[in-house]
Amino acid sequence: MSRAVRMEAPGHTRVVAVTAPGPEPGDVVVRVAWAGICGSDVEVFEGTRPAAFVRYPIVPGHEWSGTVEAVGEGVDAALLGKPVVGEGFRSCQVCPACRRGEPTVCHADYDETGFTQDGAWADRLTVPARLLHVLPDGADLRAAAGLEPAACVAEACLRAAVQQGERVAVVGAGTLGLLAAQLLRADNPAELVMVHPTAARAELAATCGASALVTPDEAAGLAGRFDVVVEAAGVTGTAALACRLTRRGGRVVITGIPGEEDVLSTRDIVTNHLAVHTVFGAPPRAWVYAVRAFATGNLDPSLLVTHEFVLEDAEKALSTVAERGPGTVKVLLHP
Repeated sequence: MSRAVRMEAPGHTRVVAVTAPGPEPGDVVVRVAWAGICGSDVEVFEGTRPAAFVRYPIVPGHEWSGTVEAVGEGVDAALLGKPVVGEGFRSCQVCPACRRGEPTVCHADYDETGFTQDGAWADRLTVPARLLHVLPDGADLRAAAGLEPAACVAEACLRAAVQQGERVAVVGAGTLGLLAAQLLRADNPAELVMVHPTAARAELAATCGASALVTPDEAAGLAGRFDVVVEAAGVTGTAALACRLTRRGGRVVITGIPGEEDVLSTRDIVTNHLAVHTVFGAPPRAWVYAVRAFATGNLDPSLLVTHEFVLEDAEKALSTVAERGPGTVKVLLHP
């Protein structure tokens, strides 16, 4: 018998007892070590996530780490006991997007762990073995729970293609921005400036590799300075700020999704010859990049963990994320 946090409908969660059947062919059962909470989970709880991207009742949890406890028919038994993380998108594998290696924009109906399939706010999680990424033996599973958001910004870093000695800025020093900083510092930029409204985040930003942290008002004096800017805030106006900070002919990568309409100046983008990339989720290549960075010590998501809760306190954990307190970065559940 296992426990799981089931969200029956927006605003209603309860811990339930679950009798999990053995894994189906091609699947594995993972004993969950840690599960992360992000703004998307708050949307599910508040009922603000678009209907096409959630299905109730649901056990949330798309950020997780754990250990393989059982394998289904056709799965390599060598996975048993291995520390793992896993991709969330359950793509069709046969459409043109999937064949191009872009399962996050699969042509089939959206299907993702924690949103349309039961996720990791539970003692155990069943997932397709094909989605697993095996970690080194003895890996810190508390840190590894942050590899899903790290994979999302890893795709941003891959698209940014920073060269040694370039000037780089990251807009937003939340979870995504701080993970991006850790990955980008490995490219040896000449400077790595983070933009964030709270100066109190400066120490953590420096620990993650930033050479400086400035407020949005201070950033106004840095217009056109940077070769590459990664937007990781998802607030109205931050994508436009990222474009203003980028030099003519530079590169911008936008990862955030504002909660309301946003405006970018096409005239400025074209006349400044900006290459603008966007990221929606993490394709397999980004997962490989993030897991390798974690294994080599270039990425440590545990630096961002500020709060830990047990499953029974899931609603309190959600409130902590929703309140966006200055001392809150990454919130984890620990079954």
